[in-house]
Amino acid sequence: MKLLITGGQVITMDPAIGNGRFNVLIENDRIVEVGPNVQAHDAQQLDASGCIVIPGLINAHMHTWQTALRGVTADWTLPTYFRSVHAGLATCFQPNDLYIGTLVGALNQLNLGTTTLGDWCHNNPAPDYTDRAIDGLVESGIRAVYFHGSPKPDPKPGQKHFSEIPHPRSEIERLLKDRFPSRDAKVTLGMAILGPHYSTYEVSEHDFLLAAEFGLIASMHCAGLEPKTPDGWERLAERNLLGKTTNIVHGNNLTDTQLRMMVDRGVTFSVAPETEMTQGHGHPITGRLRDAGSAPSLGVDLESAIAGDMFTVARVALASQRALDNAQARADTGQLPARSTISTSDALSWITIRGAEALGLQDRVGSLTPGKQADVVLIRADGLSMRPVHDPVSAVLMQASAANVDTVLVAGEFKKRDGKLLYRNLEQRLDELDASGRRISERFAEIAPA
Repeated sequence: MKLLITGGQVITMDPAIGNGRFNVLIENDRIVEVGPNVQAHDAQQLDASGCIVIPGLINAHMHTWQTALRGVTADWTLPTYFRSVHAGLATCFQPNDLYIGTLVGALNQLNLGTTTLGDWCHNNPAPDYTDRAIDGLVESGIRAVYFHGSPKPDPKPGQKHFSEIPHPRSEIERLLKDRFPSRDAKVTLGMAILGPHYSTYEVSEHDFLLAAEFGLIASMHCAGLEPKTPDGWERLAERNLLGKTTNIVHGNNLTDTQLRMMVDRGVTFSVAPETEMTQGHGHPITGRLRDAGSAPSLGVDLESAIAGDMFTVARVALASQRALDNAQARADTGQLPARSTISTSDALSWITIRGAEALGLQDRVGSLTPGKQADVVLIRADGLSMRPVHDPVSAVLMQASAANVDTVLVAGEFKKRDGKLLYRNLEQRLDELDASGRRISERFAEIAPA
């Protein structure tokens, strides 16, 4: 099948191609050609007049299994979140709760213009939980890296603390054999490991080696409570275990020296700015990464606390760092800089090409480059909220919202068209999500301490 997108203002996120009034030719699942004079008379036509055409957005870090808990954690800081979610609500889940939460969460991402999701699933006490979460991702039609994690309940008498339990090799082997036999599929596997911030060094080294053995991205949180192994990062670096397949989530607790060391080794970072500032992680490390020669990818993190759209996430990340930079400029010189220290183009890269790098998918998605997968979003820009458009990049980054997402394609397949999500049985699934949220909450009320 051939599809020719015409008449739109195209933002490619590829500096070799640039931006302009381009046509985009798609054949099957790939972008074939982008440019002002591209034609294909045998192709289906998609008129993008009045639209800005962008690469599909990338949400590099989200716990989609928590979708049925929307709003539950909105007023909680980190200690309450850890105690009441991981040691409480999470223990009330059944396999189908993971399925419906993951499915609806992924559908919402598609509706909001996100075509690739880093789904960090760490509530898998048994293989059937894992399988149902994966079923939800596959059914949604989104592109995703499913980061397999492990639950974090309080240990029962005689049990080890979760920080002392290595990632299960047998489960990774099973998943690669039965659920992820192809690295070219839309949904692929990563590992959501504890890392030295949340585990013993022995467990951390084991997990890094396991991920390296199977060529998987190893993603881990680094923020919040005090680190379990304070010197773990340096010890892992000595073993040459930190590199391009290492992904750090948050990173607020890292020193500038540690950040530079990691950046020099190609480590990627996924920042969740709104969650971090709300729950008490600290200021996002966006500017510190810039000073170390890098930049973040971004993630929603918790829909149990905040909204799921990446436009808001990017704006919060941009505004928070601009505020820090402005305050520093006043302190240093008594004056504000003439222009903002970070551009809207930089921020758009955080939710496109930087997200692709964090998920190890930079050769497949993140820009409208010929040869890459046809993950494309049309932003309606001819209405009340966006006219007039002086700068398409700034319009998308600063003005766009879910209301403007008109059309979404993943691998050349329509997932949303003319403002309507194409998934069937959505109302039924939403009813199932409601029922799941009620059951989990009621069960938690029964077991929660008074």
